[in-house]
Amino acid sequence: MTELLATQDDGTSVTALDEGSGPALLCVHPGSNDETSWDAVAPLLTGAFRVVRIRRRIYAPGAAIAPSHSMADEAADILAVARLLDGPVFLVGHSSGAVAALEAALLSPSAFAGLFLYEPPIPTRTLLAGEAGARARAALDAGDPAEAMRIHMRDIVGMPAPEVDAMFDNAWVRAAFAVRAPAQMADNTAIDALGVGIDRFRTLTLPTTLLEGDLSPAHLRERVADLAATLPRTRIVQLAGQGHIAQLTAPDVLADAIREAAVRTLGRPERQVS
Repeated sequence: MTELLATQDDGTSVTALDEGSGPALLCVHPGSNDETSWDAVAPLLTGAFRVVRIRRRIYAPGAAIAPSHSMADEAADILAVARLLDGPVFLVGHSSGAVAALEAALLSPSAFAGLFLYEPPIPTRTLLAGEAGARARAALDAGDPAEAMRIHMRDIVGMPAPEVDAMFDNAWVRAAFAVRAPAQMADNTAIDALGVGIDRFRTLTLPTTLLEGDLSPAHLRERVADLAATLPRTRIVQLAGQGHIAQLTAPDVLADAIREAAVRTLGRPERQVS
C-alpha cells in the first residue's frame, strides 16, 4: 500500500491510500470516520482492481475545518485525486461521501466511468439535518461533543433511540464519536447547504448503481428512490439483512456488490497475480 498526494490550487493537500492494480476504484468514505473504515472491504477488491481510498479533508487528523467548508470543496478534492489515476475511474461513495461523489461527477462527468453510491443522504425532499442539526451544533458549541453526536445518530441518521443510548453508554464509543463531532457537524451543514431538490442531476448520464440496505432508516431509502427516479441511467441494489454500515457488518457482501457494479460498467478485469 502506498499513499497518494494531490495538491489543490489553494495549497490544500489531499491524500489517499492506494493498493492493488487494475482499473481504478476511487472510494469516498462516510462521515464520522475516515478511509480506514473500509479496511475490511478494500483487500477483497485488490485482486482485480486498484483501490484508492481518499482521506476527506475534514476527517484528516488535526484538520482545521474552515467555516466555509462545502461539498464543492469535497468535489474538488475527489477530482484532484482522480486526475492522478489512469482511467477509467469508477467512483464509489458511502453516505455523505456519496453526496460528495455525486457533486464531483456533476462537476466533471468525463472524469469517471460510472458511480456506485451507498445511501447518499442528499436533500431530495427535505434537508438532512435541519432543526436537529441546529440542536446538535448547539450541543457542540456548548462543549458537549458527545451529546452532539448522540443527536446526530438518533435524530439525523435515524437510528433507534434505545440503540443510540446503548452505544453512548460505552465510554470508549462516546469518546471516539466526540473526536469526530466537529467534522460531522461541518459535514451536515455542507449537505444541507446544497438545498432541497435534485433536478440538477437529470443531465448526469453516467451509469449509476444505488445501494441500500433493507434495514436502513426509511429516510435514506426514500432519498435513494428519489435519486433513482432522477438519474437517467440508474439501478437500485438492495442488501438483505443490512443497514447503513455494511462495510463493518458484511464487508464481503458489500465488496461483491461493488465488484459486480464495476464489472457491469468497466468490463471484467484480468485478475492480478501477486
